[in-house]
Amino acid sequence: MAWSVALACAIEGDPAEVFRPGMSLDAAAAAGVARGLHPAAGLVETGETVLDFALWPYEDEVFVGAYERALLVCDRRLFGMDEDARRIADTVGRALPGGTAGVLVLHAVVSGCWFRRYEGGELVRDVFVTAEDGVVVDQGERLPVEQPYWKAVDAGAPDVPLPFDQESFGLDLAAAHMFGRGIADRGEDGFLPLELPLRRFKLG
Repeated sequence: MAWSVALACAIEGDPAEVFRPGMSLDAAAAAGVARGLHPAAGLVETGETVLDFALWPYEDEVFVGAYERALLVCDRRLFGMDEDARRIADTVGRALPGGTAGVLVLHAVVSGCWFRRYEGGELVRDVFVTAEDGVVVDQGERLPVEQPYWKAVDAGAPDVPLPFDQESFGLDLAAAHMFGRGIADRGEDGFLPLELPLRRFKLG
């Protein structure tokens, strides 16, 4: 399956415990986060949806899910990987003091993956790979779930073209450090990340 994803996720605690069935959405808190991310935009709330629909927003919208111990933001501007993208990533990464956060950007056409990991508000891992350009950014200590992907490169194999699947790489990072399970995997408890509720906002 080809995924396009522009998602930032912050949590307090073990993701496998934080994310569970019946999580309630705080609409007021979600609106506050959206306005904080885009203070100059005339935001209009346009309803509620689920993460499955929100993963790759239109350019003039943003989706926010605010819960008891977690925050989700889906914003196409993350795909730019520019100063604005880093601002959004850093804002979510530092939103829950003492928590952790992950930012995942995948694009089916570009065939790239950008992942950032925050711990206690500090950026500890920043990696960007593409199928055609190989390893573009590789900063911070590699996370355990990554290690199998790097074996060929570390053994001296060229990284162009990338010797591993960038989509699987990103989804494995998200499973380990964002949701505690695969984004499309329903657990024994009945929880499926793609069913998480989010508020939808239109940018004026």
